Amino acid sequence: MPLKRSTVLNTSLVVPNTTSRSETPSTHLKTRKTPIVRPLPVAILAGGLGTRLYPLTKHTPKAMLPIHGVPFIIHQLRLLHSRGIKHVVLCVGHFGDQIYDFVGDGSAFGLKVEYSWDGGQERGTAGALRKALPKFGRAFFVLYGDSYLPCDYLAVQEAFLSSGKPALMTVFRNDGQWDDSNVQFEQGQIWAYSKLHRTQHMHYIDYGLGVFKSSIFATLPEGERWDLVEVYQPLLARKELAAFEAQERFYEVGSVDGRRTLHEFLLGQNDD
Repeated sequence: MPLKRSTVLNTSLVVPNTTSRSETPSTHLKTRKTPIVRPLPVAILAGGLGTRLYPLTKHTPKAMLPIHGVPFIIHQLRLLHSRGIKHVVLCVGHFGDQIYDFVGDGSAFGLKVEYSWDGGQERGTAGALRKALPKFGRAFFVLYGDSYLPCDYLAVQEAFLSSGKPALMTVFRNDGQWDDSNVQFEQGQIWAYSKLHRTQHMHYIDYGLGVFKSSIFATLPEGERWDLVEVYQPLLARKELAAFEAQERFYEVGSVDGRRTLHEFLLGQNDD
């Protein structure tokens, strides 16, 4: 049955506490004890306009702006490869041809890279994933095109698979330090999530890495604009959203300050 927009437009949600806070759900795993033979594909949402970086993005997509001397997409793909990822699907639109011409089939980065084009239509983050569904298989990671997340992707995957739930959100204890915290996360469970209506109990932030069963997006009507928050909210309401706490801080290149911070981080990595 298709998902109705009226059921997902609530952007602030608190989950009723029907279980003891002393019970830690089995979905919260911090370490990977067994190797994952087949990593899930990663969808990278790289179709944004990059308005916060204008005029840098007047003729160039964010993914192709240089960080530490090379296009950001190189750092992102190298990181994924180093974390065991094999297959990437780039959801592109605005200046996507530049990304395609540079990355190609991904073999230069040890990856298989495919593309899903927005067709000149504003689809939103979830709408772009809906269009790309045939390329994912039964489940996949979702990563924003301006995010650099040096976490353990295979540990996240194991947490998702062992949870038995159709989706997982990674969170990070941010305490408002690098961005506004928007998640109430306690005892391994997400109790509330909102980007608009924040509370004093929200010490964590949506880290920017999700894992989903493809069936979640198959219920969305094709050709419409949908955002990920509209997918996360009903999952949280039905207690179908698992959680994983990342230990490594996040980096982003969607802002001038974020680009500077990532450059300094990568410079420090080279010094080591």
